[in-house]
Amino acid sequence: MKKYLALKIDVDTLKGTQVGVPALVTMLKKYQAGATFLFSLGPDHTGRAIKRMFRKGFLGKVKRTSVVSNYGFPTLLYGTLLPGPDIGKRCGDILRNTRDDGFEVGIHTWDHVKWQDNVEHETAAWTRQEMTLAQDRFTEIFKTPARTHGAAGWQMSRHALRLTQEMGFDYCSDGRAILAEATPHFPVVNAEIIDCPQLPTTLPTLDELIGLDNCTEANAHDRLLEITKSPLRMIDASRKPMSAHVFTMHAELEGIRLLPIFEKLLLGWREQGYELVATETIYANLDRIHLPYFSAERGTITGRTGTLLMQGKPFLQAMAEFKQAA
Repeated sequence: MKKYLALKIDVDTLKGTQVGVPALVTMLKKYQAGATFLFSLGPDHTGRAIKRMFRKGFLGKVKRTSVVSNYGFPTLLYGTLLPGPDIGKRCGDILRNTRDDGFEVGIHTWDHVKWQDNVEHETAAWTRQEMTLAQDRFTEIFKTPARTHGAAGWQMSRHALRLTQEMGFDYCSDGRAILAEATPHFPVVNAEIIDCPQLPTTLPTLDELIGLDNCTEANAHDRLLEITKSPLRMIDASRKPMSAHVFTMHAELEGIRLLPIFEKLLLGWREQGYELVATETIYANLDRIHLPYFSAERGTITGRTGTLLMQGKPFLQAMAEFKQAA
């Protein structure tokens, strides 16, 4: 059985782009590992996330994940006391170099904080504007449109999911899934099938693990490696079994302070027999014709505040329950 573990790297900030991305590229090349880099392409307004302090659990997460030491004071002031630097304009060479080094590149967002805090409740017009800004900037930098999208904070809406189909993405990795049920799928929103496959993140992130249940920076890699001992079974395009985990990391974390932990994970996953790939490799091996349909829902993940896009129930089951309730 083929065992894939896709590395999905969300790049949220100017610092993550300038410092974290080159460090991750060097590390990945050292171990001949593939990965997908998803870039924030507009202004870095990280400082505006301060308004989240009133959300339940947010201050606890800030404390246990050392936000100040990870991001630095200048980043935490962007968009408030300091103007938000335009990442795409300032870092075009870094983005192109990442692609030229052989890594898949795609869209994370235009304005990370703006998208993460607003998309769930915003209009179709607002959503189209944000996604169009990101796609236009991506095309300006790479001279070709993006073929994949991974939403900031795993935040999506009906309008955004519709646009993944309309904008012609081959596939997206916008949401999460409970490990035992995780699978690539077509999302369904209010009985509307979105013709753009979703590859949900299947594993907890390091910042979700560290600081909970006696998990520390010293043993976080062991926690993840314990989970990935068990393959995630699915069927490939040739109707043969394969395993395909998706692990999301952040350039600001695994690319800087948590880089030594990431190296331990690379070594451990190699020992477990995984091929470390970009998410496009999983997509290329999917049996698209027989891909299942799952409802797109909002849910929670341990270690992360608020709700986010989740792979919900199988579509037929959800419809049967809806009819029964009606």
